[in-house]
Amino acid sequence: MGVDEEGDGCGGREAAPERPHGWSTWTPLVALLLVVAAGGGLWLAGARRAADLVWAGATLATLLPTVFVMLRSLLRRQFGVDVIAALALGGTLLVGEYLAGAVIALMLATGRTLEEYAERRATRDLHELLTRAPRTAKRRTATGEIEEVDLDRVGPGDHLLVGPGDVVAVDGRIEDRATLDESVVTGESQPVDRRAGDPVASGVRNAGAAFGMVATAVAADSTYAGIVRLAREATARKAPMVRLADRYAAAFVPFTLVVSGAAWVASGEFLRAVAVLVVATPCPLLLATPIAIVSGLSRAARRGVLVRDGGSLEVLGRARTLLVDKTGTLTAGRPRLAELVTADGWDGTEVLRSAASVAQLSAHVLSAAVVRAARDRGLDLAVAAEVTEEPGRGVRGRVDGRTVAVGQLAGEPPPWAAPVRRRAEDEGMSVVWVRVDGTPVAGLLLHDPVRPDAPATTRRLRVAGFDRLVMLTGDRPPVAERVARAVGVDDVVARCTPAEKVDRVRAESRRAVTVMVGDGVNDAPALAEAHVGVAMGATGATASADVADAVLTVDRLDRLADAVEIARYARRIAVQSALVGMTLAVAAMVAAAVGLLPPLAGAVLQEGIDVVVILNALRALRGGLSPAAGN
Repeated sequence: MGVDEEGDGCGGREAAPERPHGWSTWTPLVALLLVVAAGGGLWLAGARRAADLVWAGATLATLLPTVFVMLRSLLRRQFGVDVIAALALGGTLLVGEYLAGAVIALMLATGRTLEEYAERRATRDLHELLTRAPRTAKRRTATGEIEEVDLDRVGPGDHLLVGPGDVVAVDGRIEDRATLDESVVTGESQPVDRRAGDPVASGVRNAGAAFGMVATAVAADSTYAGIVRLAREATARKAPMVRLADRYAAAFVPFTLVVSGAAWVASGEFLRAVAVLVVATPCPLLLATPIAIVSGLSRAARRGVLVRDGGSLEVLGRARTLLVDKTGTLTAGRPRLAELVTADGWDGTEVLRSAASVAQLSAHVLSAAVVRAARDRGLDLAVAAEVTEEPGRGVRGRVDGRTVAVGQLAGEPPPWAAPVRRRAEDEGMSVVWVRVDGTPVAGLLLHDPVRPDAPATTRRLRVAGFDRLVMLTGDRPPVAERVARAVGVDDVVARCTPAEKVDRVRAESRRAVTVMVGDGVNDAPALAEAHVGVAMGATGATASADVADAVLTVDRLDRLADAVEIARYARRIAVQSALVGMTLAVAAMVAAAVGLLPPLAGAVLQEGIDVVVILNALRALRGGLSPAAGN
C-alpha cells in the first residue's frame, strides 16, 4: 500500500471506483488461490517443473501491475511501499523461489480483498444513508392536481403530498396529522404521530396515510441533504492518524532496504535479502489504522452521531470540555405557549396569526412553538413575503402589507411589557416578542421544561471523560441559573449572543480540547470555532453541513458520550493493531536477516500477520462502551 492514494503495496492496485458488493470482490483472490493450488497439485504429482512455471506465472501476473503502480508513484515523486512489494516479487523470481513468490502474490490479493471487505463492512451504515436519498416529490399545483417533479424544482412554500411509504423529500411543516418513521434521522425506532404545524425533516418515511406538507427549504438545504453530505465526506477524507500511518510506512521503505542490503553483504547470500523483503511490509500499519477509524465512524453513526471524518472522530476522543446551548439539549426543545400578552388596542388572535405566518418559514425551535400555538387555535396562516432571519435575533417578513418581526427585543421594553419580562424571569420561561412596523405589540411566554433525564445525561457525559460542562443561553441570568442548578453543569453564561458564544468557545479551547453542541442555526459560528462542533437534532443537520464536525441525529445528548467512548476505543484499537503488527513484522525481518526464516516461511508468516491485524481492527465495530451507555 503506497503513501499516495493511487496504489498500494499490500494490494498492488490503483484506486478504482467502488466494486459492486458480492462475489466480484473475492474473484481475484479465489482465482489466484486456485492457480497456486493447481501448482501444488502438479508438484505433488511429480511435475515440479510445471508447478514452478505455474507459480512463476502467478508471481509475474502480480508483479507487473505492482511495478506499474510503483513507477507512476515515483514519477509523481511519491515514494511508497510498492517498492518493497515489487522487489520481493522480483527477488523470488531471481532466486528461483517460485512458490514463495506465489504466496506473496496470494498475500497481496488477500490484503486487498480483506481491505475492501472491511471498508465495505465499516461504511455499510453510511452507504445506507446515501441509497435512501429521495429524488422526486409530489407537488400540488394551483388547480389542486398532483405532479411529480424533480427535487431541484421544489422551493419554500410549495404544497407537497407524501404518500404511504414515501420518504419526505424536503424539510417542511405538516398540514394535517401524520404518522412517521423517523428512525434514519432521529434514531427513534417506533413510528411517531405528528400534528398539523409540526416540522418534518427530509429523510423520514411516511408510516401512515398520505398527508400534506408545506416545504420550508429547498432540497439542497434540507436535513437529509446535510446528513448525506456529511456521510460522503466521512467516507472520503483521511484522518490525521491515517495520514501519519502513511508517513511511517514511507519511512519504513529505506529502513527495509538497509536491513535487506546488510543481510546480503554480511552473509553473501542474496536469498537472505529476498527473505527480508518478503516479510518487510507495513500492511498491518496501513490496513489496520484506516479500518479501525472508519469502523468507529460507522459505529458512531449507528448510535445516532454522524461524524464528518476520521480527524474529527480522533479529536472527539480527546475532548475534555463541553459547551452546550440550553434549548433543545438540556431542555425538552418543544416549548409551549403559556400566555400571550398584548399591548392595548391589539387583538391577541390576530397578532398570533401574523407572528406564526412569519415564523412558519423559520427552522428555529421557538418559531416552531409559535406556529404550533396558532395551529392549536385553528388559525389560518397567511403566506408571508420578504422573509429574512437573523441568527440570534429572530425572523421578519411582510404579512397583509405590514412588517412583522418575531424574536428578541432590543433595548428596554415598553411599560406594558415590563411585567411580562419579570414573570418570565420568576417562572423560568422564555419570551418571544412580536413587533409590527417596528412597534412592540405582544409578548409570547413560552415554557420549555428541563428534560427529566438531563441530570442523568450530565453524569453520563462526565463518565465519558468530560470534566467541564458549560451551558450557554440567551436567557436572563435567573432562568439560566435555575436550569444550570437542575442539570448539574459547572458553569453557565446567560444573555449570550452568537458573538459572545464564539468568544467563550475560543477561551475554553485554549484550556482544553472543546466540543460545542448547538442547534446549528444561530450557533453556527460557535460550532465552527470549537475543536469539534456538534449540531443537535434535525434542524442542526441542515445548518451544520458546512460548519459542524458532527451531527446528533438522535434527540439525545447522552449519545455524544457514546461517540466519545467509541472514538477513544477505535483509536486504541488502531494503535494496538499497528504496533503489534509492525513489531511482528520487524521481528520477522531480523529472523530472515540472520537466516532463520526462508522466503516461503516468511511469506506464510506475513500472510498470517495481515489477517490477524485486520480482524483485530474490525473489533472497533463493537465494544468499548461503558456500562452507563444506554440502548
